[in-house]
Amino acid sequence: MLEKLEIVKQRFDEVNDLIIQPDIIADQKRYIQLNKEYKDLKILVEKRDAYKEVLDNIAEAEEIIADGSDAEMVEMAKMQLDEAKEALPKLEEEIKFLLIPKDPEDSKNVVVEVRAGTGGDEASIFAGDLHRMYTKYCEGRGWNVSVVDYSEGTSGGFKEIIFEVSGEDVYGTMKFEAGVHRVQRVPQTETQGRVHTSAATVMVLPEAEEFDVELDMNDVRIERTTSTGPGGQSVNTTYSAIRLHHGPSGLVVSCQDQKSSHKNLEKALKVLRSRLYERELEKKMAADSARRKSMVSSGDRSAKIRTYNYPQGRVTDHRIGLTLYDLSNIMNGDIQKILDELMLVENTEKLKEASEF
Repeated sequence: MLEKLEIVKQRFDEVNDLIIQPDIIADQKRYIQLNKEYKDLKILVEKRDAYKEVLDNIAEAEEIIADGSDAEMVEMAKMQLDEAKEALPKLEEEIKFLLIPKDPEDSKNVVVEVRAGTGGDEASIFAGDLHRMYTKYCEGRGWNVSVVDYSEGTSGGFKEIIFEVSGEDVYGTMKFEAGVHRVQRVPQTETQGRVHTSAATVMVLPEAEEFDVELDMNDVRIERTTSTGPGGQSVNTTYSAIRLHHGPSGLVVSCQDQKSSHKNLEKALKVLRSRLYERELEKKMAADSARRKSMVSSGDRSAKIRTYNYPQGRVTDHRIGLTLYDLSNIMNGDIQKILDELMLVENTEKLKEASEF
């Protein structure tokens, strides 16, 4: 392990020198990549220093005990040895996980799309509940949430809502939410009190930077329309809403959240880039057999990943067989415990894969 950590230290020193070079600072894409690498390596280098210190403490304590000339020093050395040997396995485990190659997408911001599935009005209400759950979770993490576009349900909630989330390592966390979410409860519109099953689909797209996707604006037709739905006096009077038609892919993206046409265009282009980028990622994932084997982030949008059962106050994540009887708090954004379990399973899978090579 020390050999690997020395290689990490060498690379850290190299990156440390590179990020102050004028030609690197001038190349925005390279500079951002190196800055991210520097932050990741810094965590590992700090763990390396702690690991070396523990190994040095063990060696020093064993030397004093072997000498045995000073009884008091031997007693202190034995305590030092016990402490160091207790700290070592935990430190080694942390370093093993940190040495797993990181998915470069994990540090990206995301575009989340929540769409009502089967279940009519109740599915739209549930899509609204999911949007509220994610908004509360993200705000609790100190992440910024910004709505791009939405289509309201006839009895509340949303037929579809698209929003951006920006912050630190957002995709690495939110990617586990992609898939079909199912709800079992008595709908507000149900007079007989029968439990219905409805569904909503969540898509989590890593936000593409301008240098991630070459977007030729000659391929994009921009349509300006009036906004619809609730709003101020500008609704239905100014042509601020934007709809983009991308010829080669056939993708259509809308944004009407901002009063400014320019800001709506900016947001819509961001979503279009992210959707195009996600298509390329899907091809990459399909070609990568190791990624395809992963239970928790297969990228399969049609996979049923979680059930929210209201009569029993139960939430079940089907990928890892996790059941929690804490529905109320979870719907209020307390989803970290589910995400922690999913991350643990994925990291364990990665560690297993890494040890096979």
